[in-house]
Amino acid sequence: MTSPLSRPDASAAVARTPWRLLLGSLVASVPVDGLSQALAVAAAAVDACAGDADDHLTVDLRADRVELALQPRGVRGVSARDAELAGLITAAVSDGLGLRFAAPAGTPRPVQLLEIAIDAMDIDAVRQFWKAVTGYVDEPGGGNGLVDPARQLPTLWFQQMDEPRTQRNRIHFDLDVAHDEAPARIQAALDAGGVLVSDAEARAFWILADVEGNEICICTWQDRD
Repeated sequence: MTSPLSRPDASAAVARTPWRLLLGSLVASVPVDGLSQALAVAAAAVDACAGDADDHLTVDLRADRVELALQPRGVRGVSARDAELAGLITAAVSDGLGLRFAAPAGTPRPVQLLEIAIDAMDIDAVRQFWKAVTGYVDEPGGGNGLVDPARQLPTLWFQQMDEPRTQRNRIHFDLDVAHDEAPARIQAALDAGGVLVSDAEARAFWILADVEGNEICICTWQDRD
């Protein structure tokens, strides 16, 4: 396998396509009219990837859409081959089946992935509990994250604390969205009564909270390399 692309290079490789870089994967969504059409989309994607399908492609079929993701197995990040496969799948679905991909931002259900972040003083000790209680496994490619082996539930990751903070929540959500979706999502949260806690790390992430202080980070790939 070729070396993983940097985040800017990976995003640039699919910038003019319906695919977006989220949490080390290239993701896209195809609206469908039923499971039969969803099966056709899945088959077209597998055929487009040919011998690389098993090692790169993940497909989630629903009656109203098909979610597609490209990432080499066992690697956190995408390669030039994944960007190439994204183009092949797009052509197979758009030209071969005559179906349109969903816009990656500004739609009722844009592409997005959820992580749950847990603040910890002793990550090793805390991590072992969460690994046991969830039945998760170590994330591929190193790091302290834990992932659902069925790839259905959110990833857990652990953030090192410098000192205990008893008067704030120690678990928060990280919602990774397309970089061109982030501004609208943040504004929608603020319009709904939310508070901007910090934009010091923007555009990597913005910290938002509800009126009672429960936090969520809106994250993108940007400004992380």
